[in-house]
Amino acid sequence: MSDLGLPWTVGAATGLGSLPGTDIAEAQRIVLGELPALPHLPELPARGPGADLVGRTGGLLVELPIELYAARWRVAPRPGRDLRRARDLMERDLDQLAEQAEEYAGPLKIQAAGPLTLAASIELPIGGRMLRDPGALRDLTGSLAEGLRGHVEAVSRRLPRASVLLQLDEPGLPAVLAGRVPTESGLGAYRAVESGDARTLLSTVIEAVGVPTVVHCCAPDVPLELLRSAGAIGAALDLSLLTDLDPLGEALDAGFGLLAGAAPTTPNGRAPTSADLADRVRTLWDRLGFPRRRLAEQVVVTPACGLAGADAAYARAVLAACRDAGRRLSEQ
Repeated sequence: MSDLGLPWTVGAATGLGSLPGTDIAEAQRIVLGELPALPHLPELPARGPGADLVGRTGGLLVELPIELYAARWRVAPRPGRDLRRARDLMERDLDQLAEQAEEYAGPLKIQAAGPLTLAASIELPIGGRMLRDPGALRDLTGSLAEGLRGHVEAVSRRLPRASVLLQLDEPGLPAVLAGRVPTESGLGAYRAVESGDARTLLSTVIEAVGVPTVVHCCAPDVPLELLRSAGAIGAALDLSLLTDLDPLGEALDAGFGLLAGAAPTTPNGRAPTSADLADRVRTLWDRLGFPRRRLAEQVVVTPACGLAGADAAYARAVLAACRDAGRRLSEQ
């Protein structure tokens, strides 16, 4: 643990979730081998429905079954085949994790969709996203909180020497706050969720789960103060999308952690080197005006987003570069 109380070691690196392919055993070998200081539970969306972000998290919901209808997830009247598949995939992943990381002792990151992104993605039985109904949004948040608490307990039972770090994926959060989530017709948008209500929903999940939580959002207008006041201990951001550095500087000055998305997620020529990534993170840190001694304590080097769209060789190279960049930053 860093001197700032953040739940990772100095110079750590990690992935943000998704990897290419369908072989969970191989994906976990890659993660455990390339990211020894902060491994994560990999996600393989190429396996199909139930392995995607919404379906995977939907499988964790308590007393709120979902199903696929016309290639979209919606609330179901009862548990069915789609839900069983999502839960079976997760159970298989956790069993494989227990087999490969039985002796692992240290921080381990798991990922799930946050309540606002889920509400903007799952439809009501009568049509329309859950986002349209404040009551449904509260029910979804309570179900997610209970499900994630159980998920953390399941991971902890399998790996009793590990300490769980939760990442809530909220790619839809800025659009939800700004009223930019389109209706099904495409002719309108759902009403914006007030920032105070969004804070309460996120806080409900974070408090219920009871482990350190970071929020991942790949957008240029991430509401960092909202995340911090909701109880998150850090945020995972795509550095290429940062425009206004002041909110980030204020959050970091208060001890907030940064999972710095420094590596491109799809190949554009050669894979980045660890020197490339370390320089990119260091340049940002210097622009913010903080002392270098705090950098490796507060920052975890990551890819800019998930790596599901990359090939296996590129994904492995990126994770290795992130790991070595973290070590470089810790040695300065």
